[in-house]
Amino acid sequence: MAFKVVIPARYGSARLPGKPLMEIAGRPMIEHVHQRALESGAEQVVIATDDQRIADAASSFSAEVCLTAPEHRSGSERIAEVARRYGWSDDSVVVNLQGDEPGMPAGLIDQVAADMLRHPDASVTTLAAAIETRSQLFDPHLVKVVTDAAGYALYFSRAPIPWHRDEFLHQLERLPEHTAFLRHIGLYAYRVGFLQRYVDWDPSPLEQAESLEQLRVLWHGERIHVSLAERLPGHGVDTIEDLKRAQREMGAKGHG
Repeated sequence: MAFKVVIPARYGSARLPGKPLMEIAGRPMIEHVHQRALESGAEQVVIATDDQRIADAASSFSAEVCLTAPEHRSGSERIAEVARRYGWSDDSVVVNLQGDEPGMPAGLIDQVAADMLRHPDASVTTLAAAIETRSQLFDPHLVKVVTDAAGYALYFSRAPIPWHRDEFLHQLERLPEHTAFLRHIGLYAYRVGFLQRYVDWDPSPLEQAESLEQLRVLWHGERIHVSLAERLPGHGVDTIEDLKRAQREMGAKGHG
């Protein structure tokens, strides 16, 4: 199974500027992410950034780097530029691995790519995991997804979905039985041909309302297949608290 991984990494995070270069277990975060991509068995791994500081750090551990335009609004747009510049074919499968996911298991990268190959009618494949607590379901920072019987996404939301009318009418303290609640894991695979179409579309009203880029795909009638993650990923790094947690967890596991 041949696939590529692109790691979009920008310096100017609103909540944690410079986070790809912040140290975890003695190495910059972006190096850990790059290592997870290499472990997945991808045929090519590229770090895509518009910042020379990140490019220099990546070059120091012999990563392949593509300096991209600074005006991209999303990682998907940055990956589309990489695909154009490398001349990747329309049917090439590329995984979008965010540069702030040092705890993403290599097996999940492989899983999302393999799922794309198993579902030729899907434009995008991604992963999900079971929601087990009320606090997760009602957390707006945790994106929820509802799928159809074949595992194709019906909707993504920051709100609790599906809304169990009868159960939630009477109590909100526990999760209703016999209802599957899923949280989305932000790891994507696409075919390059779809990605080049996608980045030419304007943001959709649903995407703007929820601040969820994947809703642009559904808005235009394209299909997203969602598979259950074979294992849970580590936490992504969005805040200084996330960084400290990653430093503790990965330091304890000896990722030096």
